[in-house]
Amino acid sequence: MNIKTVGSICSGIEAASVAWSPLGFKFQWFSEIADFPSLILKEKYPNTQNVGDMINIPKLLLDEKISAPDLLCGGTPCQAFSLAGWKNGLEDERGNLTLQFVETVNSNDMLREKKGLSPSVVFWENVEGVLKDKTNAFGCLVSSLAGLDEAIEHKKWPNAGFISGPKRNVAWRVLDAKYFGLPQQRRRVYLLAGGKDFHPEDVLFEINEKEIKDYPESPLEFEKNGSHFKIFREYTDCLYSAYGTKWNGNAAAYNGSLFVVQNGRIRRFSPLECERLMGFPDNYTYSDKAKRTPRYQAIGNSWAVPVISWIGKRLKTENPKRQIKKLFNRPSFSDGVDFWDLGEGLVKTDNNTVLNCTQVPENVTISSIKDIVSADAPEQIYISPVGCFGMIRRKNERSLRMNPELEKTLIEIANQMSPEDIEKKSRRQKRGRFSKDIEKKKIVNEQLALF
Repeated sequence: MNIKTVGSICSGIEAASVAWSPLGFKFQWFSEIADFPSLILKEKYPNTQNVGDMINIPKLLLDEKISAPDLLCGGTPCQAFSLAGWKNGLEDERGNLTLQFVETVNSNDMLREKKGLSPSVVFWENVEGVLKDKTNAFGCLVSSLAGLDEAIEHKKWPNAGFISGPKRNVAWRVLDAKYFGLPQQRRRVYLLAGGKDFHPEDVLFEINEKEIKDYPESPLEFEKNGSHFKIFREYTDCLYSAYGTKWNGNAAAYNGSLFVVQNGRIRRFSPLECERLMGFPDNYTYSDKAKRTPRYQAIGNSWAVPVISWIGKRLKTENPKRQIKKLFNRPSFSDGVDFWDLGEGLVKTDNNTVLNCTQVPENVTISSIKDIVSADAPEQIYISPVGCFGMIRRKNERSLRMNPELEKTLIEIANQMSPEDIEKKSRRQKRGRFSKDIEKKKIVNEQLALF
């Protein structure tokens, strides 16, 4: 299918536009309701209509108030399926937006059929937690897209799979952004669907011709632009939307992957560095009308641009004659449905061809934290000695594991607390908010002596 036009649902800050506009895809409309992303869309794309709430899109399409594009893309809210969310799936109104997405796709195709056009291509992205959602939301999504009367039931869906349904072909694959030129471990489910003449499996899956390799080691200390940097891992954990406010309360706060030490001081990544961590142009989310927190939120909620670009390029060269599904004599799982469960690794087909269904593409691109850090980070994102002390205290109180180098760094900085800081914490102790800080200061000194 020759894709020229796109409609974007749950647009956010439009990673899809950044990735696909250079490929010649024209975005006809967006759908976003959050204030800050809507502001960025208005500033970056003033000539593209933002239709607002996605719930209204089916009626807008059927009333022909907006056009029916060749491709619909969207990432319905992931919180219902992520470890950080409520895990309520379809019982959560945000999870139900996933089925609203299907209704939009069906309305779009009804209008296209009325105009004599082929069914649209569908692209959907979400956290990998959706594959084991207790309400089978993913099964409902793929079954509805495929045109099945009943949802396929699976307690845990495979990382890669393909369904040939009566209405649409549907394929999905988990991919990790750290193999696409971003130093960030960001595993996401990427789904493609389309009419019976469209073969999404040829876009998402690859014939394996190369050895699948692990992430290479790189220096954890380096110089850049006159500053000395130290990091705690070659790549970061998944950048999350609450990073601007809850930077010290999750796993990344203890493995150190979302911290950087610059000239002996520890800090978070700046919004600029987070943009680079997701593949956006520098200052893409900058606006004189917004502070840092909404930038962090919008970036963390977005898509990894290089992965979306990779999919877009393969969409443009999709070869309907190859049809990877023909490499199998029969579906790997069948209950009246053509469903290929491709697992999460290298899959040997019936003609001995090996199919790459892993999270790693055949052509890997690796970058490093050094590529994304900036020497001119704002002062406000540095962590004070008191903040470092608080992280050590929390780690000890909860008996949590911490990266040893991170712990050493935090202790060294915490030991720089001024007498005024100690006095302030002592006064808080008297109000019952903290235990004996003076004694804990002594403990910090003792711990420091161990290194």
